[in-house]
Amino acid sequence: MQLKLTLNSILRFLFQKRTIICIYILLAIVASLKQYLNGSFNNYLIFKYVFWHTWEQKPLYELDTAYLDSNHYGPFFSILIAPFAILPDWLGMLLWNLVNAIVLLIAIFKLPLSERHQKIIAWICAHECLTSLFSFQFNVGITGLILLSFIYMEKQQSIKAAFVIVVGLLAKLYGIVALAFFLFNKKKLNFMLWLPLMLIILFCLPMVISSPSFIVNSYRDWFHSLTSKSMNNEVNLMADISFLGFIRKTFGLHINVLYGCAFGGLLLLIALMRTKMYEFKQYRMLILSYVLLCLVLFNTNVESPTYIIGFAGLAIWFTIVERSGYTYFLLIFAIILTSFSPSDLFPKFIRQQYVIPYALKAVPCILIWFDITYRLLFIKFEAKKEIELGHAK
Repeated sequence: MQLKLTLNSILRFLFQKRTIICIYILLAIVASLKQYLNGSFNNYLIFKYVFWHTWEQKPLYELDTAYLDSNHYGPFFSILIAPFAILPDWLGMLLWNLVNAIVLLIAIFKLPLSERHQKIIAWICAHECLTSLFSFQFNVGITGLILLSFIYMEKQQSIKAAFVIVVGLLAKLYGIVALAFFLFNKKKLNFMLWLPLMLIILFCLPMVISSPSFIVNSYRDWFHSLTSKSMNNEVNLMADISFLGFIRKTFGLHINVLYGCAFGGLLLLIALMRTKMYEFKQYRMLILSYVLLCLVLFNTNVESPTYIIGFAGLAIWFTIVERSGYTYFLLIFAIILTSFSPSDLFPKFIRQQYVIPYALKAVPCILIWFDITYRLLFIKFEAKKEIELGHAK
C-alpha cells in the first residue's frame, strides 16, 4: 500500500505542468552546456554564420572554414537566428535551445486535447527532443511551428496560421506541409489573402540586413543546395533514415524520393476526400499525425535529430486512438528503437551493426504510419468515440 501511494505521488509530481516545463528547460540547458564544454556545436556555428554572412553579403551555401560544413537553411533564417548570433556563443546557443524547446512545449499545450493528453505527448517527445537539442537543431522549433499552424487553422486564426506556415517554409521548407490543414479552416478566403501577403513580407525581410539582389540570389542558391544535399544523403550512412532509406539500405531497392512523396501525398489526398469526417477532431488530429510522420518518412534529408518531428506525430497518434496491447507495443517499440537507439541507453553493437546500416530507426514510425493511413482511409469516426477519448467536436 505504501509503495502504491509513493508511486502515485511520483506520478502526480511528474504530470504537473510546471514539472514538465522545468524538465524541458533543464534538457535545453544540459544539452547546450554539455556540447559547449565538449566543443561540439558546429551546427550552431552554421546557424550563427547564416546571419553574419547575410549581413556581410557573403555566399550562404559554400563550404566555410569557420565551421567546415555547408548551410542548408533559407536566407530568412538569418532573421530568426540574429538575436542569438550577436551574443557570445555559450549564451547564444543556450538561449537558442531554450527558445526551441519552449516553442515546442507551448504548441503541445495548445493542442485541442485534454491537459492529460498534452502532458503524455510532452513526456513521449522529451527524449527525442533532447536528441535534437544536442545537435542545436531547428527541428524542435519547426515541430512547434507545424503544430501551431494546425492549432491556428482549427481556431480560424488565419493571420497567425499564415505567419507560422511561412516562417517554417522560408526557414527550412518543412512548413509547407501545414498547408494540408487548409481544408479545416472555415475562413478559407481570409487565409488565402493573408498567406501571399505574409510570404512577400517575410521573403523580403532579410533584405533589411542585406540587399535585395543578394537575398534573391541566395534563395536561388538555396534551392540548388537542397537538391545537392538530397543526392548526397542517399550515400550517407548517417542520413536518409526514412521509409525510402530503409527500403534502399535493407532490400537494395532505390525509389526516387519524388515517387515516395507522390505516394504519401496521394494517400493524404484520398483521405482528405472523406469530407464528412472533417467534423471529427480525431480525424483531423490523425491528419496532423500523418503529415508529421510523412515529413520524416518520405524525406531523404532526414537524420536522427529530425525525428522529433515524426515522434510528435507518433505521440499524438497514441493519445487519440483506442488503447490496446497493439498500440502500447508500437509505442514501446518506437521509444526503444526510434528514440533510444542513437543514445548510450541502447547497446552500441546493435546500433552500429544493424540500426544505422539498415535505417531501422524508421521502422516503428513506418508501422505507425501504416496504422494511421488505414484509419484515415477506412475507419468511420463517430461522435461517441470522441467523447470516450475526451475529445469534443
